[in-house]
Amino acid sequence: MQREPLVFFGTCDLAGLVRGKGFPAADLPARLRDGVGLTHSNIMMSAFGPIYETPFGTEGDLVLRPDPSTKVEVEFGEDAAERFYLADIMTLDGAHWECCPRDFLRRALGALEGEAGLTLLAAFEQEFVYTGVEDRPGATYALDAWRRQGAFGEAYMAALRAAGLNPDSFLPEYGARQYEVTIHPSRGMRVADEAVIQREMARAVAYRLGHRAIFAPILDPDGVGNGTHLHFSLRDRDDKPVMYDAARPYRLSPLGEQFAAGIVHHLPSIVAITAPSAASYFRLRPNRWAPTWANLGAQDRGASLRVCPIFGEPAAERFNLEYRVADAAASPYMALGAVVWAGLDGIRQKRTLPSPPERNFWDMSEADREAAGVKPLPRSLGDALDNLEDSAAAREWFGDTFFRAYLQFKRAELRALKGLVPSQICDRYAAVY
Repeated sequence: MQREPLVFFGTCDLAGLVRGKGFPAADLPARLRDGVGLTHSNIMMSAFGPIYETPFGTEGDLVLRPDPSTKVEVEFGEDAAERFYLADIMTLDGAHWECCPRDFLRRALGALEGEAGLTLLAAFEQEFVYTGVEDRPGATYALDAWRRQGAFGEAYMAALRAAGLNPDSFLPEYGARQYEVTIHPSRGMRVADEAVIQREMARAVAYRLGHRAIFAPILDPDGVGNGTHLHFSLRDRDDKPVMYDAARPYRLSPLGEQFAAGIVHHLPSIVAITAPSAASYFRLRPNRWAPTWANLGAQDRGASLRVCPIFGEPAAERFNLEYRVADAAASPYMALGAVVWAGLDGIRQKRTLPSPPERNFWDMSEADREAAGVKPLPRSLGDALDNLEDSAAAREWFGDTFFRAYLQFKRAELRALKGLVPSQICDRYAAVY
């Protein structure tokens, strides 16, 4: 049987799924120049497939134009190769479309550099369930669970490296059949590009082994969730780290405190972007090793924003924060963009953090935490969307058209789940992610 190579151009959209168009690889030079066509309402395709609602109607045309730096070409022996590029959504006159997720991040990074002279060094830490391994008692972090995934891990690491990423770790995690993969940090837009590629390579390898890598936020409402944690630090124009000061609370410099305080301040609203599914909030419950309060904590995996430990020297180079209220229902461009916009607002407003609590945060009552200036996270996507809608800052980050479209998109997703019990909701997302 003869075969002709194909290439795919796609963008990781509001549902956190890579969607776009494919074509014969022979046409690649022209397509790299001209892109492929798209329509405005494509951005309103739900996680479950249908366009439930759209403010754009049936009219209008756009262009998916690939970023050549995102090229992925990974061979899989006799199976078809993975050949794709990640793309921006552009207008016909060559401008970035106002509702492009990739440009949401680009604008945030541009504002951070233009206003504060800062760039971002970051990486996503992603958890998923691999269906190709039997769930056995005692498998948590176990060598046995690491062994029984068979060829998947090694094939996955090879695929990541062939796709241009630099793998850091692969390990069995806390949940049933759950694994985690990390890559070395990158800079700017490349951080989110690599997070998308990282997910797609896991799915690609699992598929070719006859299984799935499931990135859904949680598979069982009473089980263990899959987080997508973001580790980050800031660098100045001389590429020097700027967040570390050993003499100050949390070891955060004044600039680092402002950036962190902006994130903490906006957490009750930006979770609608970083944890954007109905199932996300089954994970964000007490006693799940997942955040439930909009707080910063030193080496506390229950905190929304964690000050990470420092391994090795120099300390300033290794110091980073971890944003923990995210999952793979979010487009990495949207999630990272929201964190950057919130942090930049902290710098703009010169926000400060509450004083470190005098006793263990988790020994405090809810009233004591609120009295200390800490807000609870919303308990549902609906509540988070209400918070987002009330945020004048977020409206500015998005722009009016994108802001209204995003809220409409996510509320339509919630209506599509109306009447389902939590286990059914988890099943819907697990079938997709």
